[in-house]
Amino acid sequence: MADRIAVPVCIMRGGTSKGVFINAKDLPKDKVKRDNYLLAIMGSPDPRQIDGLGGAHSLTSKVGIISKSECEGYDLEFLFAQLQPNSSLVDIEPNCGNMLAAVVPFAIETGVIEVERDITTLRVLTKNTGMISEITVETPNGKVNYEGVSKIDGVPGTSAPIYIKFLDTEGSICGSLFPTGNKRDSFTLSCGRNVEVTCIDNGMPMVLLQAQDFGVTGYESPEAYNKNEALKAEINRLRLVAAHKMGLGDVTDKNYPKMCLLAPAINGGTIHTRCYIPHVCHEAIGVLAAVTVGTATIYPDSIAYDIATEQVVDRVLSIEHPTGEFSVALDLATDCAELKVVGASLLRTARLIMKGEVYISPKKVNS
Repeated sequence: MADRIAVPVCIMRGGTSKGVFINAKDLPKDKVKRDNYLLAIMGSPDPRQIDGLGGAHSLTSKVGIISKSECEGYDLEFLFAQLQPNSSLVDIEPNCGNMLAAVVPFAIETGVIEVERDITTLRVLTKNTGMISEITVETPNGKVNYEGVSKIDGVPGTSAPIYIKFLDTEGSICGSLFPTGNKRDSFTLSCGRNVEVTCIDNGMPMVLLQAQDFGVTGYESPEAYNKNEALKAEINRLRLVAAHKMGLGDVTDKNYPKMCLLAPAINGGTIHTRCYIPHVCHEAIGVLAAVTVGTATIYPDSIAYDIATEQVVDRVLSIEHPTGEFSVALDLATDCAELKVVGASLLRTARLIMKGEVYISPKKVNS
């Protein structure tokens, strides 16, 4: 295969996402050429990604680029790249909390960092937004343990726990928690009717909506939402309008802000959700989306506060989604008599699926 370029990679599941992990040193430093590598590796743009490692879905069209940090205070640096099956865009602006769960396992598996303790906690800098997190994994005899009894909804079976503590997610992309300056905004739908929403960013820019305002309950299956073309079109139209008010500009080709329909919890949780990512209804909910929704429930003027089963005082939130629930522990402080989220912790799992080389054509990366 002398005419092909071989790139060492691992395919890993991180939380409820799956993607390709690559050591930064194995990619070109030039950003344009690097993006060409990633597109060729994943097989984009093509709806089936038939000529690459992508899984024809945004949840499986993700890349993690890992390096040992040279900055004091961090062990690893993580650059997340979101690709789409039918687009040539390589988006490095958003975070991904699910892929983050596989960063430390990848680094240990590939010798980016060596460990000796049975429990390893590393500090990771997500380069996309400057987010800092502490990730704890089980490493008996210096090897990553993937077997255990921890279960996360949206993933079959059980695995060893991976604990992620987010230290500074507020305003990750928008620059502030409530980027419009309001905890509640009014937008006009195509029919002329006004709806109230909450625009918020605590790790993931999101627009929170009351499901009942859109003629649905919030409990229908993701399949039903994906078949509802009129609803998808209305929500995306609102997404584009809200993004400008959030300071995000034209997000036509972006994966954010995420749109999330909210309803009262029905399984003993805090709140019930249906999220779009951005044009397909998620089978579960993303890590940072869950953190952001949970954050909204503590602010009295937000849409989520009105819908939440009970308001939160320094406790674990259960964010319900189509395939179960996502538990988020918020660290709260009081700022000017108002509760404020200063950190969030959660449990994820990960698995190494494949380690090897992917071959790509020089024509695709040099064009």
